[in-house]
Amino acid sequence: MTSHDLQRGTGPRADRPKRRTFTAAYKLQIVEEYDAAPDGTKGAILRREGLYESSISLWRRQRDNGELASATGPVNAPRARKTPEQLELERLRKENAALTRDKARAEKKLAQTEAALDIMGKGFALLEMISESAENEPS
Repeated sequence: MTSHDLQRGTGPRADRPKRRTFTAAYKLQIVEEYDAAPDGTKGAILRREGLYESSISLWRRQRDNGELASATGPVNAPRARKTPEQLELERLRKENAALTRDKARAEKKLAQTEAALDIMGKGFALLEMISESAENEPS
């Protein structure tokens, strides 16, 4: 890594800040505090917590949809690992979808080839008819 990289801020990923995650309880607490605050003090809450009003709007929608009430840990937490059976099922579904696409592609190509052969056969028959009529006509 060169000094130029350091100046531009393109160093290793370890230098980047981590994305913050918030628990459902924290989100609910902040939304309630924000909604209860008088109009002149809402900005102070956002500055104190380092948040944006768009986050409050999102969390309010999540609260209204019941998404925050059921969550116990961080909402942005990684999901549980899939079981081997789930992974195999996912793999088989992807393979099935790929095979279905390949089959549709092959059927389309077959239909095009059959149409081309049909046209060639009709063209050959026409040429034979022209050739026979040319042979039968007196010169």
